[in-house]
Amino acid sequence: MAVWGQTLLSVAIVVFSVIRWWSRRKSMPPGPLGIPLIGNRFQLPAVKPWRKFAEWNRQYGPVVSLFLGSSPVIVLGTAQPAWDLLEKRSDIYSSRPRFVVAGEILSNNKRGLMLPNNEHWRKWRKVLHIGFHSRRAETYKEIQSLESKVMIHQVLSDPKNYERHLQRFAASVVTSVTYGRRVNSVDEWIVKENMEAMDCSIPGKYLVESWPWLLKLPRSLQWFRREPEQRRQRDITFLMHLFNDVKTRMQNGTIPDCLAAQTISSMNQSGMSELEVAYAVSSPFGAGIETTAGTLSVFILAMLHFPEVMRAAQAELDRIVGHDRMPEFDDRENLPYIVAIINETLRWRPVAILGGTPHAVTADDEYNGMFIPKGSTIFSNFFGIMQDPVMFPSPEMFRPERFLETSEPRLQTFELPFGFGRRVCPGMHLALNSLFINIARLLWAFDILPALSEGGPDTLPDPDNFTDGFNSRPVSFECRFVRRNVKVESCIEEEWQIAKGKLENWE
Repeated sequence: MAVWGQTLLSVAIVVFSVIRWWSRRKSMPPGPLGIPLIGNRFQLPAVKPWRKFAEWNRQYGPVVSLFLGSSPVIVLGTAQPAWDLLEKRSDIYSSRPRFVVAGEILSNNKRGLMLPNNEHWRKWRKVLHIGFHSRRAETYKEIQSLESKVMIHQVLSDPKNYERHLQRFAASVVTSVTYGRRVNSVDEWIVKENMEAMDCSIPGKYLVESWPWLLKLPRSLQWFRREPEQRRQRDITFLMHLFNDVKTRMQNGTIPDCLAAQTISSMNQSGMSELEVAYAVSSPFGAGIETTAGTLSVFILAMLHFPEVMRAAQAELDRIVGHDRMPEFDDRENLPYIVAIINETLRWRPVAILGGTPHAVTADDEYNGMFIPKGSTIFSNFFGIMQDPVMFPSPEMFRPERFLETSEPRLQTFELPFGFGRRVCPGMHLALNSLFINIARLLWAFDILPALSEGGPDTLPDPDNFTDGFNSRPVSFECRFVRRNVKVESCIEEEWQIAKGKLENWE
């Protein structure tokens, strides 16, 4: 009799859960139905889930809901609902969902990017704001310009390995402003260790994210722990090595001013431990290399497919800069077409394909008559947003002119690619400066041309062949960098010699 009672109780609990799930589902934004208690997990591919998100947005509308296990997920497929919710209602949309693997297991909740809206996150955000606010970013322009001159010379002398040169530039700028040390090669341990970090934030990748009750299994049966826990130990060793190196150089008086030194000096006031500081200051190092180098690769890909844009940009550069000197940051106001190319590069194929790390809502909410339950994970799907034909007519075309012709203030400034509200990317100003100085100089120095094919037409890379990671960049492709004239080559050589000498004295 007792067994029957327990069975009936279990059935009742399941039936109640299904009814409750269905009741919530009816009032939420439209979306694929899924299976009660399982949700839409098996409809969502582990590889490039943003494509499926965009398909659902086209089918159901700009705001779509689904479930991963019992966790509600809201996908925003156009910019307006993202602005309405993540910015205008940022008081309840600025938290993060629970990251079982990437947050809890991989870093013991030490990575600020994944922290919910709490005191630990506010400490992390303060560190990053002090280091990268707009006025502070102005002080980094000298090192960015010097590293850019080195990169341009590397492309001139070794064009086949242009990707490595872009990555070295991005790595050296970030390590310089963060740790007060340069990077001469992407083969250095500090770069390789960073680039081998686990990519754990893709939705649907780990079963435990949908079914966190798996954490109640005996530890020996939690198969998903082994790899991230091994990586966590490597990360701690790596980050503490960088931390202790900065401390030693501070004691010796041999370190330039940098984010890590500033943060270590104020540890008593911040109340952060050494390991917390080590993780906090590593944030730009972890995020900045792949996004900056990847976006520059997108720009090169676009120039191959839209050579008329390259010619128009070079005409602007020839008129404003000429051939006797390189473009400098002071030229920016006089190069509106170059700035428009940067905006269009960020729009055409965004590297932070899901709008960065997802948000979470901390209270029940309603949007245009649709119920958004507390705890929902919110994705702003840039794969769809940046291809919205209403906001961006002919979205597959690479048209910088759209940013010069628009009267929409949000498109004139175009901070959209850097996220929303209180979670906007703190390194935005540093990133935009890196993109400007390198895009302007690459266009000033080189004709970017397709690779030559033996006995056939020039080879154009697939414009949609991108990597599968959380930051999705173009798969490696070949192309040619042909210096535009003898004056340009002479200028590159001269500026490289000057930059090399200054950088030797910088460290």
